[in-house]
Amino acid sequence: MKCVRVRISGRVQGVWFRAWTKRQATALGLDGWVRNCIDGNVEALFAGSDEAVDAIIVQCWNGPPRACVRAISSEQDEAPKGPGFHVLSNC
Repeated sequence: MKCVRVRISGRVQGVWFRAWTKRQATALGLDGWVRNCIDGNVEALFAGSDEAVDAIIVQCWNGPPRACVRAISSEQDEAPKGPGFHVLSNC
């Protein structure tokens, strides 16, 4: 199992990025969460098979139709406490 925390920057707020991420992550069977950050970025925790986590990161480069992703950074993290993928309040 792979678990990474990613930070996505660009035009990623106000374009339904969190809802889109939840749909994509759920379809891939991932656990974790996604939330907006005060600085205008989106942060997410993805946990699941290596292939599924790699796939969601690639998908995040495109995002929903109105998004414009400029950068994605990632780092290893601990698995979420519970199952499922959730949209959280802002960080």
